[in-house]
Amino acid sequence: MKVLVTGVTGQLGHDCVNEFMSRGIEVRGVSSRDFSLTDETAVKNYLAEYRPDVVIHAAAYTAVDKAEDEQDVCMAVNADGTRYIAQACQDIDAKLIYISTDYVFPGEGEADYEVADTKGPVNVYGRSKLAGEQAVQELLTKYFIVRISWVFGINGKNFIRTMLKLAASHKELTVVDDQVGSPTYTRDLAILLADMAATEKYGIYHATNEGVCSWAELAEEVFRQAGKEVTVTPVPSSAYPTKAQRPKNSRLSKASLTAAGFSLLPRWQDAVGRYLIELQSVDNL
Repeated sequence: MKVLVTGVTGQLGHDCVNEFMSRGIEVRGVSSRDFSLTDETAVKNYLAEYRPDVVIHAAAYTAVDKAEDEQDVCMAVNADGTRYIAQACQDIDAKLIYISTDYVFPGEGEADYEVADTKGPVNVYGRSKLAGEQAVQELLTKYFIVRISWVFGINGKNFIRTMLKLAASHKELTVVDDQVGSPTYTRDLAILLADMAATEKYGIYHATNEGVCSWAELAEEVFRQAGKEVTVTPVPSSAYPTKAQRPKNSRLSKASLTAAGFSLLPRWQDAVGRYLIELQSVDNL
């Protein structure tokens, strides 16, 4: 098996490449330095030359607030770029694993979203990722669409790193508590994606660490495990207005993972603990 991973400079792409390498599988990680996702010819030519058996498409425009002002750029990367990747996979008969997001849902209520539930993105980023999903489904049969949320990993910025940085200069922090979802540790997710790549269990999946929390609860757990004496005061989203609306409910059902026989990711508290250990070697916590 030969694997191509887009977005290698990001959190998930970085860990996916490392996971495949650890399994002795030929893998190549690429970024915008190798080709632009918005250049259809460049995408097609690169995949035709490398001829991977599996493509993990982790690259994306992820600046959620900025996307509200850069709708064309966001759609060009996440919608058109994904279409180009899917077309190139079709040309060489490669499997595609497309990384999507909880943001394709409206984020209402308190129930877990099932994979086939009605979509309804509340921001430009969510609409662009949904358009990417639709392109994949339209062009391919050998695809996995994997929706994730609240991502954290060693190779980039994320909420946990931000909280730890703030803890160095603050003893009290206010954190949003009316957005509920599940964190996703990219090292855990990379293991699942590598497992998926070796199968033909195509379809749509939700993959996050087990359990749910609010952002405030996540912050409290990070400080507890890191031994930081910081008081977290829960506040509503209205206390921190953002350009892009965020879904309040990001709970994702893992029923499709279980039905396909894939292992669920460890609980999010366990993932936080292992991530803090991983961070110690690079951030001097």
